[in-house]
Amino acid sequence: MIKASTLINSLKKNNSDFFTGVPDSVLKELSFELQNSTKKNHIIASNEGSAISIGIGHYLSTKKIPSIYMQNSGLSNALNPLISIAHPKVYSIPLILIIGWRGSPRVKDEPQHNVKGKITEKILKLLNIKYTIIRSHKDLKKFDKQIKNAKKDKSIVACLIEQGTLEKNNKNIKKKDYYKLDKEVFFKTLLEILDNKSKIISSTGYNSREIMHIRKKYSLKKSQDFYMVGGMGHTSSVALGYSLSTNKKTICIDGDGSFLMHLGSIKTAGTFANKNFKYILLNNNTHDSVGGQSTYAKNINFEKLSKSLGFKKFYKIKNDQNLKKILKQFLSGKSLNFLEVRVTNSKIKNLPRPKNLIQIKNQFMK
Repeated sequence: MIKASTLINSLKKNNSDFFTGVPDSVLKELSFELQNSTKKNHIIASNEGSAISIGIGHYLSTKKIPSIYMQNSGLSNALNPLISIAHPKVYSIPLILIIGWRGSPRVKDEPQHNVKGKITEKILKLLNIKYTIIRSHKDLKKFDKQIKNAKKDKSIVACLIEQGTLEKNNKNIKKKDYYKLDKEVFFKTLLEILDNKSKIISSTGYNSREIMHIRKKYSLKKSQDFYMVGGMGHTSSVALGYSLSTNKKTICIDGDGSFLMHLGSIKTAGTFANKNFKYILLNNNTHDSVGGQSTYAKNINFEKLSKSLGFKKFYKIKNDQNLKKILKQFLSGKSLNFLEVRVTNSKIKNLPRPKNLIQIKNQFMK
């Protein structure tokens, strides 16, 4: 195992002292170490393409190679600026990529991660990005040499880090609740109110897993849910596409990190959605499922933002007072409605993960 501080110090020795990226469960020790030790030169980006672009801008300003971290699932978001700007045959911008490798052949993982895990190395090879799989201090030394060559050649270099490689440091990881309403209380109330014809499309992370768990725990109606086990930031687009071809009430349940990742999609929904589209934003100001890093959403005025994005009516829930009343008003409204719910981080331990995904899809489509 390797300490996150050891990896960071190795990067800093190569004059890479600027860090940006998107939080990842595999790399959570890295992001928290950065938050605690490198606050001035550490930016949590809204998506991986933005992180690459921030890094490019840093290099153009300082001539210093930036370090950019992400989960391998987010590598797809990063491809556009990697290929069209940073590539050696375009602007030749040197970058260091630190990639959390979900679904690696050595680690048992979920179906969506297994698919991406198998092709991660192929993507890097296709882009001619030299990389090291870091499992030991010996690998770290090999990566150090690749970084030196990348600085010289002005190329992109990457390392792949599997689950369990970075040494856990629980002192670093401190989840903070910014709000008071328990998520379980909210979900239970919502699921009790919804009729059997309404459809839920919920975001990746804890939201979908909590809905599935709470339905089973309280025996709440037959499932009419589609769980976004991947595709962070795309929940609203899937819900929009579904809602446009049905009269059924379509409840899009999103998280603040997902909302910010592809904000343009919310504008598309606000422009083209019908009145059966209902958008719920669960705002806890954290990337809860990957460690609890801040999304910086607490300073956003979602009422003004949602209306500028095309939603006609805004609702807000901050506690359990009038919870059921506000939910009923939101769901029964005849306009395009946006609901912000300020909730705690998840309090449910050992949340189950959706299994039998084809069966879930078929059940939802009935």
